[in-house]
Amino acid sequence: MKVCHLTSVHPADDIRIFVKECQSLRQAGHEVFLVAANADSHIHNGIHVIGVESRSKSRFTRMIGTTWKVYKESLKVDADVYHFHDPELIGIALLLKKNGKKVIYDVHEDVPEQVLSKKWIPIGMRKIVSIGARHAEKFASKRFDSVIAATPTIANRFKMYNPNTFTVHNFPIVNELSGESENHGEKEANFLYIGGITALRGVREMAKAIELLNETHKGTLTLAGHFSPKGLKEELKNASGWRHIDHKGWLGRNEIKTELSKAVAGLVLLHPEPRYKVSYPIKLFEYMSAGIPAIASHFPLWREFVEDNQCGICVDPLDPSEIRDAMKWMIEHPFEARKMGENGRRAVLENFNWERESERLIQMYQSLEKVEDATLEPYPL
Repeated sequence: MKVCHLTSVHPADDIRIFVKECQSLRQAGHEVFLVAANADSHIHNGIHVIGVESRSKSRFTRMIGTTWKVYKESLKVDADVYHFHDPELIGIALLLKKNGKKVIYDVHEDVPEQVLSKKWIPIGMRKIVSIGARHAEKFASKRFDSVIAATPTIANRFKMYNPNTFTVHNFPIVNELSGESENHGEKEANFLYIGGITALRGVREMAKAIELLNETHKGTLTLAGHFSPKGLKEELKNASGWRHIDHKGWLGRNEIKTELSKAVAGLVLLHPEPRYKVSYPIKLFEYMSAGIPAIASHFPLWREFVEDNQCGICVDPLDPSEIRDAMKWMIEHPFEARKMGENGRRAVLENFNWERESERLIQMYQSLEKVEDATLEPYPL
C-alpha cells in the first residue's frame, strides 16, 4: 500500500516514527511517505520525507497553521493509509477519513494524564483541558480504522472506543546500541542519563546524588539531551554538584552508543506522576539493550522489568541519598553490576525488542488491506 505518516511535533528522524515504523513498513513492501514539520524534503533509506515550514512562535498558532500545512501536503500524497502521531492532528485526520482514506492514530502518550502536569497550561484549566482531550480522542478514535498504542495501559482505554486497537511497544532495535563496554578498572565511574532533561524526569535528584557520591567515591554524571526550560540548566550550574556533571547536549545515535559503552549504569528516575507510573520508558530498555544495568524509579510496573530480569536497582526517585547508595553499589560490585547488564541484554534479545513489535505492526497493516473500508454515517466536524 501507499502509506503516509504525519507529524507536526516530532522531528523527521524520530526514532519511533522514522527509524522503526517507517523503515519496517518499507521493508515489508509498502511505499512510505512522511510529512513532518521543520524538515527538508528528501528521500532517505527509500522513505519520501516531505517537509512543511513551521515558523510558529506559539503552540496555538502551530496547532492551527502547521497542522493545516501538514493536511495540504498529505492530500498531495494521495495515500491509501494515513498514520498520524500527534493529538493536535486529530482534526485533519477526521477530514482525511471523511475523504475516504484509511486512518491510523498512533498514541505515544496518555494525553489526558499528560496535560495535568503541563506547565504551559494554567493550573486552573488543566482538568478541563484533560477532560476535553479524553472526549476528543474517544469521539475520533471510534471513526478511525485502527489505533496503535505505545503501552498496554493506553491500549486498554482505546479498546473501549475502537476494538481494532493494537499495542506496539517502543522497544529498542536489537543491535542498534549494543557494543563492547569499556573496562572501567580504576577509572572514574560514569553514570549516564539519556533524554529530555527536566525537573519531572529527576535531574535535580540526579545532580544531588552525584554530589553526595563524590564525598566517598569518584563519579561523573553524563547528561545527553536538552534542558527544559533552559533556566533549569542555569540553576544547576550554580549548584555544587555541577562540577561532577558532563552535559553533552543532544547526541546522535552513534554518539549515544559510545556513551553507553562508557557507562557503569544508566539512570531513569522519573517522578511518580500518574502517567509515568504506567509508562514503558524507552531509556530503560535502551540501557538493557546496551548491556548496562539501570538505576530506575521504584514504580510497581518498572520493578517487574528491573527486578524480575535482575537487570538493575529500583530506588525512590525523590531521594538523592537512595540514588547515591545505588551508584555506590554499582561501583563497589563491578562483577554483579556487569551480570545485571548481561541479564538486561538477554531480556531484550528474548522479549523486549523492536523486531518482535514490528511483526505486530505489519500484521495490523495486513488486516487493513483485507478489510473493506466501512462507510460511516455523517458526523459533525
